[in-house]
Amino acid sequence: MGGPRVVLIGPPGSGKSSVGTRLAQLLGVEWRDTDHDVEKSAGKSIADIFIDDGEERFREQEAHAVAHALSEHTGVLSLGGGAIMDPRTEERLVSYVAAGGEVVFLDVSLSKAAPRVGLNAARPLLAGNPRQRWLELMEARRPVYERIATRVVMTDGLTPAAVAATIAEGEGS
Repeated sequence: MGGPRVVLIGPPGSGKSSVGTRLAQLLGVEWRDTDHDVEKSAGKSIADIFIDDGEERFREQEAHAVAHALSEHTGVLSLGGGAIMDPRTEERLVSYVAAGGEVVFLDVSLSKAAPRVGLNAARPLLAGNPRQRWLELMEARRPVYERIATRVVMTDGLTPAAVAATIAEGEGS
């Protein structure tokens, strides 16, 4: 199987970055985040992309970043929370899984996500009433997360290191 060793998906505050870095260390591979790829490519933050170019342009850049990372990265890959909503990305992830890839949905409750995320302006989709927006995003995204995932790990009450260890122990099973 080509592509990443593990792909992490989930909502803001689920731990995709903190778990991803620890998991990569445990597995002895590189960690990559498609949000960082988009920011590097655009030369500005995601919040600025949303303000300057709009969400549609960000989603185009994100779909491109995911496609590129799935084809070339061999370590742990963390996707932005909404990346899975692009039908092209979902299709790519389904193909990756069919080829033997592992997609882990890091699930989290709002009560645990809120302090992790801070529900601040750096997350443009959570602007306004962040708790309500988070719930609305999860209502739309949960079915896709669950459909794509080969495993679900509830992160509530666990440290990033514990979540990473759980994933590493069950990798490939």
